[in-house]
Amino acid sequence: MKRIHYSWLILAITFFSIIVAGIVMSASGVFIDPFEKEFGWDRSVIALGFGISMFLFGISGPFMAALLNVIGLKKMMIVSMSTLLTGIMLTFIMNQSWQMIIIWGFIIGLGSSLFLTVLSPYVANLWFEKRRGLAIGILTAATATGQLILLPILAAIIEHYSWRPAIGLIMILGIIMLIIILIFMKNTPKDVGILPYGREEEVQESNEGQKENPIVIAFKGLHEAVKVKEFWLLSSSFFICGLSTSGLIGTHFVSYCISFGVPLVTAASLLSFMGIFNLVGTTLSGWLSDRFDNRWLLFWYYCLRGASLVLLPYALIKGSTTMLIIFAIFYGLDWIATVPPTISISRQIFGTNKSAIIYGWIFAFHQAGAATAAYGGGLIYKFFNTYTWAFFLAGVFCLLGSLFVILIKKQQSSQLTRGETMTL
Repeated sequence: MKRIHYSWLILAITFFSIIVAGIVMSASGVFIDPFEKEFGWDRSVIALGFGISMFLFGISGPFMAALLNVIGLKKMMIVSMSTLLTGIMLTFIMNQSWQMIIIWGFIIGLGSSLFLTVLSPYVANLWFEKRRGLAIGILTAATATGQLILLPILAAIIEHYSWRPAIGLIMILGIIMLIIILIFMKNTPKDVGILPYGREEEVQESNEGQKENPIVIAFKGLHEAVKVKEFWLLSSSFFICGLSTSGLIGTHFVSYCISFGVPLVTAASLLSFMGIFNLVGTTLSGWLSDRFDNRWLLFWYYCLRGASLVLLPYALIKGSTTMLIIFAIFYGLDWIATVPPTISISRQIFGTNKSAIIYGWIFAFHQAGAATAAYGGGLIYKFFNTYTWAFFLAGVFCLLGSLFVILIKKQQSSQLTRGETMTL
């Protein structure tokens, strides 16, 4: 019987670690109403906490990529999961809005950063020579898997008991993953005496720059990237991606449905239903990104997402269950399907060695968009007593994003000096 390559075990550990971090972020939507009712906090203040978290874990991405190079994969995962668990545990004792902002905005934001930003491309580049696109698609789909399995369960727990047992469930999963990381995670294929999956002979890799200050490494990558037009096109489109996904749908979709009389569990189940198609769509997108022009993949992803977001308010106003299901299918297929092609394009342009740090900066724009929608959606609800304008505007922005990606040059080779090394 052929032995399973250890790279696939690393992929599995990374996959389930991302699930834990991802469910904390995606579950923020089901905690808005309970926090508002129990503590009497203004919805825009709660949304601010979630928005800070999204922005912070995004802007931390390039620095996490640099730290991975200095500290190593296993230690970084241990520190990040421990930080995330600290924030989750502190949630039990918070009773002031400023505490919620510190815990969810800063501690949980930093704890989730590694898992939800650069970990996927880092693991795929380091542990896989072949099937990189598929590996990234699988890891990107991890957030959808957690949402698929846990969101309805968390919503049911909140509805029948309170938000505390729901937080407790997430905490238990985090502790389990921390133990697994401690026992089974490895830094590089060399630690287990193998080559990356699909590589047939060892390649000598330069260690230059690995001991540099992580802040210097991160800003060096940014300095080189800002000179390239494609960096700005990818970053702008990814800003819109974050605005129209985790920032808006992830934070406000459940509350938007509740405002039209949809029960909490039903709304969370719809979000979970999106997760089914998100899992399929993102994995398929990784497979497609190895075979087709990534620019056109992104073009159609943004167009379809924009159309579905414009459809959602109409479906809720009409009270059409059929239209809501159609929305969930189309939006779910497309939710984070943009990630594999975006990573693939950044790797084509900037090279494998530098792509993780530069993708970290691109992802920072994604989370800036997410933070804008998370807080902006709360403000729009506060002033208009509805989210309709927020979802309609997000749909229009997605159409704009489709124009950005099609301006990227096809088969763009690295515009940075190939002699430079920044092993990521």
